[in-house]
Amino acid sequence: MDFRFDIIAYYLPLLLKGTLVTIGISLAAILLGAILGLAVGFGRMSRHAWIRYPAAGYINFFRGTPLLVQVLMVHFGLIPFLIGRTDPIIAAILALTLNSAAYTAEIYRAGIQSIEKGQTEAALSLGMTRLQAMRHIVLPQAIKRMIPAFGNEFIVLIKDSSLVAFIAAPELMYYSNNMRGQYLRVWEPYLTASFIYLILTYSLSKLLQYWERRMK
Repeated sequence: MDFRFDIIAYYLPLLLKGTLVTIGISLAAILLGAILGLAVGFGRMSRHAWIRYPAAGYINFFRGTPLLVQVLMVHFGLIPFLIGRTDPIIAAILALTLNSAAYTAEIYRAGIQSIEKGQTEAALSLGMTRLQAMRHIVLPQAIKRMIPAFGNEFIVLIKDSSLVAFIAAPELMYYSNNMRGQYLRVWEPYLTASFIYLILTYSLSKLLQYWERRMK
């Protein structure tokens, strides 16, 4: 089997451009998903059923349905309804955000519930409100335990972002598919894309390991 490096060299600038878009979409989605997930996570733990059940339904829907289906619904249904036209970048960020929030909500819930209730009770006995106890006592400890899970979610999100190529978002897989279609070659575009994804995820995993060591 011959392997044409000249094709890779020709398409490399576009692949790197797509890689930057992949990083940007993933970073925006994980940040927005962390904010939305915090609200959903607290809703999931609420004592009020009218808050708890919708939050649980949100989590179950986005964790229980394929991400590709969510991307298509957002791109062809939600985005045209909101802005009157399709926009693959906005759709990609929104779809990944909504999906990521469902997973980060469970990360928040598991992290917060892993802290002993006695610490909250002790804070309340000292005159703190529940909000103050959560902010100053529970969350600082829980966040340390959440870091590995958040890192894994970011890595998964980078890989899952390849699905937005189906809506023509100009990210890494979009240009890889263009490369395959132009040259009718399979190994060059997809092995190159795989290698780039591997660099991204491996670098991120090493960065997270370093951060965990510093936090300890």
